[in-house]
Amino acid sequence: MSKISYLTEDGLAKLRAELDHLRTVERPACSRAIAEARDKGDLSENAEYDAAKEAQGLLELRISKLEDLVANARIIDESKINTDQVQILNRVKIQNLKAKTEHIYMLVSESEANLKEGKLSVGTPIAKALMGKKVGEVVEVKAPAGIMQFKILEISI
Repeated sequence: MSKISYLTEDGLAKLRAELDHLRTVERPACSRAIAEARDKGDLSENAEYDAAKEAQGLLELRISKLEDLVANARIIDESKINTDQVQILNRVKIQNLKAKTEHIYMLVSESEANLKEGKLSVGTPIAKALMGKKVGEVVEVKAPAGIMQFKILEISI
């Protein structure tokens, strides 16, 4: 049974675009590479053919995962998001109480996560600890370096 993924409209559009690209551009290119390698002779000793078949397998796996993700995606109605407590699609400003540093993260689905853009997956330990909490609360996150404490400074959209 597949897991439901909650996405923004933009996130779902990006996944659909990637899936379309893989189906219409990458898959035919992969088939051509296999055909070219097959034309070069004995398949039992043809490393190029083996590599092309392996690439095809990885491509088909990625396509299958994306199809499953898109099929089980649910669009989040951004108009129903509030800032009373932390939830998906909120921007959360937190302070690391030990290091005295502040960070702002937007909590998103796993497929939209990108730490460079400040988008933190709801499946991460920090996001899990923040979910459902309110401004002013302190959360503890178990990390490899030990227990980290974060204070929620602000919740916004």
